Amino acid sequence: SIYEMFGNECSLSTGEVIKVIGFKINKLIASICENNEDSQFSAKVELPLSFPGLYKVMADKTPYASIEEITRKVAIGPTRFGHPRFYSPEDIKLASFTIKQGEQITFNSVEKINGTMAVNCVMVRNNKSHSFTLPLSQEGKFYECEDDQIYTLKEIAEWKIPKCRSRIVKLSNTLHMWNSSNPLPENFGGYLILMPVYEVQAVMKFRKDIVHILSDLDVEVKDITDCYDTSSFIQPLSLEDVFERTSKEFPMVAEIMDGPLGSQKPYSLLHTGEEIVIYKKYQATRIIASEMRSDSSKRHFLIPMTYKGKFKRRPREFPTAYDLETARSEREQLHVVATKAFDSPHTEFFSVSVGDQFLVQHCQTSEVLYEGTKTVIDVLACEQILSNAYKKVLLPMYMEGGFVEVIHDKKQYQLSEICKEFRLPFNVKVSVRDLSMKEDVLAALPGLQLEEEITDSYLLISSTSSPMESWEIPVYRLNMLVHLLSKDIQTGVPPLTKTTVEEISEEQYYMVRRYENQTVLPPPRPPKKPA
Repeated sequence: SIYEMFGNECSLSTGEVIKVIGFKINKLIASICENNEDSQFSAKVELPLSFPGLYKVMADKTPYASIEEITRKVAIGPTRFGHPRFYSPEDIKLASFTIKQGEQITFNSVEKINGTMAVNCVMVRNNKSHSFTLPLSQEGKFYECEDDQIYTLKEIAEWKIPKCRSRIVKLSNTLHMWNSSNPLPENFGGYLILMPVYEVQAVMKFRKDIVHILSDLDVEVKDITDCYDTSSFIQPLSLEDVFERTSKEFPMVAEIMDGPLGSQKPYSLLHTGEEIVIYKKYQATRIIASEMRSDSSKRHFLIPMTYKGKFKRRPREFPTAYDLETARSEREQLHVVATKAFDSPHTEFFSVSVGDQFLVQHCQTSEVLYEGTKTVIDVLACEQILSNAYKKVLLPMYMEGGFVEVIHDKKQYQLSEICKEFRLPFNVKVSVRDLSMKEDVLAALPGLQLEEEITDSYLLISSTSSPMESWEIPVYRLNMLVHLLSKDIQTGVPPLTKTTVEEISEEQYYMVRRYENQTVLPPPRPPKKPA
């Protein structure tokens, strides 16, 4: 029969040999529950994996009977999503120590150790990390731990739905406004039980593209793996697979089997059948930037350090006195205007009126009398700017006011200069666009907030259709499959690398801010007003 599959005509003839390379969840059937996860689930809706929103994964209440069952049903892998956590309600005695009941065990990878398959695990006890292995033969009751992260539906489908089980999730954060086309009820904040619908990913002997076969297609097949030479098939590789190759294997030539969508370069060059040269893999620095606007439809960007445009400063806004302290620097004195009044309950502190101007000095402590007891409070020492004088004042750190920065600096800065001289987040506007780019998307924006510096994984590639330029492509945000070609490369030196500002979706923005820079601790909460 001839089947039309995702735009690909595919002939599945009797006797055709198909190599299955993976299973993929195609869509999700969601049962809706308005109240709690133990309530009755009612209506069912179909959700695409691209359906927006962030979801909290509820721990599976059914235990696993062995480590082998966990490895068979739960996704364990090298990425940040593939490290599930479990606990045992009973002690587990190992050769070197005992895992106590209730202690959380993180599963990192599965490998053969001394001829026996085992899981590499990590456990934290008394703030110390302990590494150990658990054999697949280890039996007991293993329960999933509560997960405090939030995920997109696509991430849940790829990593968080065990085989032969469903998954209950709770909507944590919607990333778009509700409209009539949304299959979920308006203002929905309840639970969903997700049932996956799979597709089989396969390659056929005389085709260079990936064939997607829905799991409910009425075709009978027979497993011939043990009696067939599978080396004659093309081996598809994801960008993650390519990135895991050793540095010595680069450069390499590849043909795209499944390319991304996009009209902008380099994505417009990466269509199915195109040959590319992959020169090297590396980590590169990016600055996360968001458009400055009051509504929720902000655009988000990843700006490379090679960006050649110039920026002028824009005023920053500070909601509390504590934020003034964190923004203070030795390089220049912070000058602000109050946008919100504050009436101090203590005579030691200054009462602020809208329009008052201050020069921020330093942090110190001050004693106040509260209900007959002396209390020490963190305060910010400032100078109030009067018409012809300066007045020393103290603002309590807990003060909830509002301040806008007054900019005296008219200099134009390169991106590298801003990162070196100022503390992020930092507000700017492009004053001179990057002339090396055909279209500089940043130049048209009224303002940008440079939020955070991250390090991300990239491949440097060039296309045979555009051999005079090379491009950096992100490993974890680009869905693309290639297969390697045994072709000689004329030169291992890449052509001129073109600068690209990557615009990312709101969900991708949440992902990079949530995961890519986990080593940076969040700022401490502002001190509270004395009770």
